[in-house]
Amino acid sequence: MELHVRAVGHAYGPLPVLDGIDFTVPEGRIVCIVGPSGCGKSTLLRMIGGLERPDSGEILQIGSPPTASLNPLTFIFQDFALLPWRSVEGNIRLVLEDHRIGAADTERIVADVLARTKLSDFRQAWPRQLSGGMRQRVAIARALAVSPAVLLMDEPLSALDAQTRELLMADLVDLWQRERFSAVYVTHNLSEAVRLGHRVIVLSRRPGRIRETVDIDIPLGDRAARAVELDAHQARLWALIRDEAEAADKELVDG
Repeated sequence: MELHVRAVGHAYGPLPVLDGIDFTVPEGRIVCIVGPSGCGKSTLLRMIGGLERPDSGEILQIGSPPTASLNPLTFIFQDFALLPWRSVEGNIRLVLEDHRIGAADTERIVADVLARTKLSDFRQAWPRQLSGGMRQRVAIARALAVSPAVLLMDEPLSALDAQTRELLMADLVDLWQRERFSAVYVTHNLSEAVRLGHRVIVLSRRPGRIRETVDIDIPLGDRAARAVELDAHQARLWALIRDEAEAADKELVDG
């Protein structure tokens, strides 16, 4: 299934947030969205996921989701959104409880996503017992349990320290190489964008417009070893964003 975002615009009252946003998320590709603070990145992701409606334009799902998909579009948030009174296994089971799935199939799905995210040994652990990186793995496992066509990832690594973020990026690359999932990945972190994105969409300062689309042709599995090339891509992105990021920062501080 592909996502097509067509001429999307949005405002909050008199404040324009997005204007003329137009791009495609091909099946099996990760599209990262970057831009200065307040440019509408998270608003755009919420509209893609159906949590808000655009004032103009449309967002289309082209093609069919996976046969087993229970929720074609699934969010992964920066704050993990785990229920502290449920175990790892219980948090994953949560997203299956509103579907007509038998006990045997539920157990199969839970065991499968625990294995895919390297959490099988932690299924009975409580969120408070886990590191930040492990909690985010649980959130990823929970999202995978519903077999989404597209993952919608809103700053999923921003709450983690640098070392844990590096480990999670490697985990996401490994997962993509095995499963070729599709994702829209919103981030402030340009190193994450060039490490994980097949395509990086650069938004302008509010109202957010697409300044440039940068395709990164380096295979995802090779990027950790090709730091010089990634640094060049990251420098290009920063050159596109720097002046507007500084202006947005001053605007937020002044406000």
